[in-house]
Amino acid sequence: MLYCPPLMTALWPLAAFPVLLVVLLMTVLHWPAARAGLVGLLAAMIVSAAWFGAGLPVLSVALARGGLMALDVLPIVWGAYAFYRVTAEAGAIDALTEALPVLTPSRGLQALVIGWAFASFLQGVGGFGVPVAVTAPILAGLGFPPLTAVLVPSIGHAWAVTFGSLASAFVAMVAATGEPASRLAPASALVLGIVGVGCGIGAAQAATGWRETARHCLAIAGMGAAMGLSLYALASLGLWPIASVGAGLAGMAVGLIMGGRRVPDRGILKRLGFGLMGYFVLVGLVSLVQFVPPLRNVLHLWTLGVPLPSTITLLGHSMPAVTYCYAPLGHTGMLLAYAALLAYVLYMWKGSALSSGSSRRIATDTAKTMVPVTLGILAMVAMAAVMEQAGMIQSLAEALGGAAGSGFALVSPWIGALGAFVTGSNTSSNLMFGALQADTAGLLGLDIPLVLALQNVGGALGSVVSPTKVIVAVSTLGLAGQEGRVMRPLAVTLGVLLLLTTLAVGLGLLLAVVQSA
Repeated sequence: MLYCPPLMTALWPLAAFPVLLVVLLMTVLHWPAARAGLVGLLAAMIVSAAWFGAGLPVLSVALARGGLMALDVLPIVWGAYAFYRVTAEAGAIDALTEALPVLTPSRGLQALVIGWAFASFLQGVGGFGVPVAVTAPILAGLGFPPLTAVLVPSIGHAWAVTFGSLASAFVAMVAATGEPASRLAPASALVLGIVGVGCGIGAAQAATGWRETARHCLAIAGMGAAMGLSLYALASLGLWPIASVGAGLAGMAVGLIMGGRRVPDRGILKRLGFGLMGYFVLVGLVSLVQFVPPLRNVLHLWTLGVPLPSTITLLGHSMPAVTYCYAPLGHTGMLLAYAALLAYVLYMWKGSALSSGSSRRIATDTAKTMVPVTLGILAMVAMAAVMEQAGMIQSLAEALGGAAGSGFALVSPWIGALGAFVTGSNTSSNLMFGALQADTAGLLGLDIPLVLALQNVGGALGSVVSPTKVIVAVSTLGLAGQEGRVMRPLAVTLGVLLLLTTLAVGLGLLLAVVQSA
């Protein structure tokens, strides 16, 4: 066996080829995600076998791993869309469309409250794709074009990803590095809170343009301060599982207070309550399961475990054996399905627009919309699994780190973004690169919590622009097949945020050098 990690690192241009190919096909040639993902998967398999020494056993395990990863994602996608269809069929989105403009007459504030604060709140309790899948239809109902309705919450909630899904990505970081959570949480929350203001500015610009964004600078500052301080306080106190939840609620409260023009009448409040009823069910159910251990334990009594063997390529990249555990009854996708069913019953009881044929329409439309989305996710996740199993992602990260040298902190967020872009997950990026970032920072004498905070920033921003997430984002507005139209402006905005983060780090390093001289 040829054990040659340096050679693997030198092959980084080949490792980048499948990712660049998918981006080219989706953004330039406007291929749908399913077709581009399949081509990317084939390219990744050919490159990994021909140049990275990934034989048939490695590729077989990688494809099995991709299928198990998709099994974790797809129920959430289907559940989120089914929940959306229930609320839409019941007239809840129409009710919100009517009530919210009265509470926040400014379109800019509507975008900020819904696409920034509310989406961040949903990220805290829901996670993968849920914030955009839920809020994009509301913004479209308020009159925003479909593309804008997807872009605004995609940008707005990005900063909340690390401490979202009850801090699953942050917990993954702690597990991967062995660093105490109490040491990592404050730094990550501080940096993400600052980036959150940039997400608010980006969301407002995507919604209304720069001139209108400037008019709402006070609202952005007030909401950003409330969310950033809440995130930092909750994370520093050890309450990181609800940090994004609390931050989103704080932002919504400040936004509604700053946007209110008058006390709404009872009719407006009634319509608002009706529109939010289904979302209260969703948030309440997810929160109940997460924060009531006995209930969570009952839902996790039935757990399926699928073991995968360890693998090693001819170039020496090894992946340990792992067992994927799956609790069908307690999965987030099933919680979304439960919430959709409960919301359906509740709306029927409240005399909504649901009719006898509504359940059939909901099921038919969900299946029709989700089949192409499912194919795209399967292809993208399989490609990511092949690249990780073969060491291609590791090759890219080590090439970046080696080129940066003592300026490693400058590329830390880009490494995090790389992993999240390919896998669609901040959690996966932290598991892949957390230890690499911590070890490199220690060798170079850099501040480990700061470097890992930058990894979290990159992972959060990169996950939102990943093809897998974009597929979910466009699913509820009938934009399937147009993912490239979303990826281009989304990549520009989040790329600018990453660049500004890099410049801020560079300025900090320069000041440190000047002070030590």
